[in-house]
Amino acid sequence: MTDYDEFIKTIRQVYGGTHYLLFDEIQNLKDWELFINRLQRQGFHVVITGSNAHLLSRELSTHLTGRFIQFQILPFSFREFLQAKNFPIDDTLELKERQGLLLGYLDEYIGKGGFPEVVAKHIEPKSYLTTLFESILFKDIAKRYNVRYSKKLYDLGHYLVTNHSSEFTHTRLKKILDFRSVHTVENYVKYLSEAFLIFVVDRFSFKLKEQLRSPKKVYSYDTGMAKSVKFAVTHDAGKFMENIVAIELLRKGIEPYYYKTNTGKEIDFIVRQGTTVSELIQVCYDIQNYQTRKREVDALLKSRKELDCNILTVLTWDYESKEDHSGVEIAFVPLWKWLLKLTKQ
Repeated sequence: MTDYDEFIKTIRQVYGGTHYLLFDEIQNLKDWELFINRLQRQGFHVVITGSNAHLLSRELSTHLTGRFIQFQILPFSFREFLQAKNFPIDDTLELKERQGLLLGYLDEYIGKGGFPEVVAKHIEPKSYLTTLFESILFKDIAKRYNVRYSKKLYDLGHYLVTNHSSEFTHTRLKKILDFRSVHTVENYVKYLSEAFLIFVVDRFSFKLKEQLRSPKKVYSYDTGMAKSVKFAVTHDAGKFMENIVAIELLRKGIEPYYYKTNTGKEIDFIVRQGTTVSELIQVCYDIQNYQTRKREVDALLKSRKELDCNILTVLTWDYESKEDHSGVEIAFVPLWKWLLKLTKQ
């Protein structure tokens, strides 16, 4: 701990009697948690930031039980994105002209994502986010966990981030990417999740065993990163919208699930309150298409019966309505209104 003693000496020399210290990525240093514990005992107020949820929470809970508060900071929300663009959110949003501008910003937000460097500093997103993606893989993950097959880690990370809003199983990933074992795939998926590159959503079931065995869905923490590292230039609006909704549910403190009926109809998200399903959410870009609308509505009506849920929502690009379907109301809500919390129940 000699180096840490020198650090405290230098802090006192430069900053005098300060009691507030900020450390970034300190978990990369040996015995850092013991040092932080010591600083607290000496009366310092310490803020720690890091890019790995598991390492921070594991070591803090071991050495600082009951003496720390943990916050998860996500990329900018759409509201924060608009604030960075100096776009006022007020009553003038009722005007079609303002809504047109807003939809342009929403398209930009989906394409560029919410990293502050991209939004506020206007850094070119593709090169920056691609570099950040690779840095997280090869520095934050590969070195931290002593990953032997870094190329496989890259292949898996690239596959999952670019196939966001899609189902996967560990067994299928093993076959597609030619891994030696399912266990390795499971570990690498966990590493990617802990480094905030992806998050995984379970399929909902009242039976825990069935839930654990079902395919999962993967989402990227930032749609800008997903778009930047893709080889293809196609803009799959529906999947990007779905990813945005998944992130926003996390931001609201909601653990999202997806659902499939006993006939295979899919619900993008269900919102749970305890053991009760409180809302079913579909995400659809082109709701004006008859076949698409029928598919989304049929899935909601079927799932409503199976899950005993009466709040049914379809998030659209720009279509708004409340429609009655044989006594059951379905609310069609523009994504921007939902993101800005301007919807009325």
